[in-house]
Amino acid sequence: MKLHEIKPAEGSRHTRKRVGRGIGSGTGKTAGRGHKGQNARSGGGVRPGFEGGQNPLYRRLPKRGFTNPNRKVFAVVNLDKLNQFEADTVVTPELLLEAGVVRNERDGIKILGNGDLNVKLTVQAHKFSQSAVEKIEAVGGKTEVI
Repeated sequence: MKLHEIKPAEGSRHTRKRVGRGIGSGTGKTAGRGHKGQNARSGGGVRPGFEGGQNPLYRRLPKRGFTNPNRKVFAVVNLDKLNQFEADTVVTPELLLEAGVVRNERDGIKILGNGDLNVKLTVQAHKFSQSAVEKIEAVGGKTEVI
């Protein structure tokens, strides 16, 4: 099998229905929209969520919860990702971005304790989990909160 010999499965592809193209097409004149009414008009139809005047679901259900406008979202990094750095390296948020460990710094970087660390490092971040601090110090490294 070659790339130029590949064909879709029989019956899986359909030709597009060209509406409003004359009587013989089967979808001429009203173009499948029926006679008159709101949906027959151009720009017709109802907005999403409209239920014909009945109180819609999104208004019937009680509103709950609260979205904190001051919420901080941290980019998380697990310890096993830090093994790629050489010993005695100072790991900064800029270095993590450069190395591709995090894509976006967001509101700060938090180091979590998943995995094992085998390299002695000085890690600078905005937050650390307690298990991460213990594991970094166990291999002789240091943690610095920025």
